[in-house]
Parts: sequence; C-alpha cells; structure tokens
Amino acid sequence: MTPHHQLGKSGEELAKAFLVSKDYAIRATNLFIGKLEIDIIAEKDGILIIVEVRTRSTDWYMQPEASVDYRKMKHLTQAAQGYVKLIRWKGETRFDVIAIVTRPDGSFRIDHFEDAFQPVF
Repeated sequence: MTPHHQLGKSGEELAKAFLVSKDYAIRATNLFIGKLEIDIIAEKDGILIIVEVRTRSTDWYMQPEASVDYRKMKHLTQAAQGYVKLIRWKGETRFDVIAIVTRPDGSFRIDHFEDAFQPVF
C-alpha cells in the first residue's frame, strides 16, 4: 500500500472511532455503489449520514475539507441515492465531511462538518 493510501486508510479509521465516540452507529465503511465509493455510512438520531473523510499530513497548502469539490459532492450524492434505494431508506439523509490533519509526532486534529453540503444533482 502506498503512503498516500495508508494515510487515507488511517484517517478513515480515526474518523470511524471519532464517530463511535459521539454515539454514531456505523452501518458501512468503504462501500461501493457501482464505481462510486462512500467512506463511511453512519446513523444517529434517525438520520442516515454519508461521511466523506479527507486526511492530510499538513494543512499548509489547503484545509482537507476544501478538497471536497463539486464533482465529489455529485458523486457522493449519486452513491447515496443508490444506497438509499438499496436499503429503502425513508428518513432524512445528511452529508458530513470529516477533515483530519496528522502530525509527525503521531497526534492529529479532527474537524467534523455536519451537514457540510446539500445533495448535488
């Protein structure tokens, strides 16, 4: 696994642990709907939450959450539509972004952006 992929994988594990610590129920991780991937699908208070995780080793150039662009939002919307249809979800759905910046000493910062964007069609 490349260092880039390893960083992303460790970020997703940190994000999952963070959500669990906040009483989110994890429904799925790294779920593919066709060719589109959802990093984490969680549920809390009757809301289905689609989570995009962005991990960086530095925020010198750009904050990780800023890398969730229109194209990514559209892909997440399409994947979420497929998942909602698959499980016949009738409740509310929300899109969150979790941004993680790791540090050389092994520490990290997590920012959770609830309801980060509306569906893009």
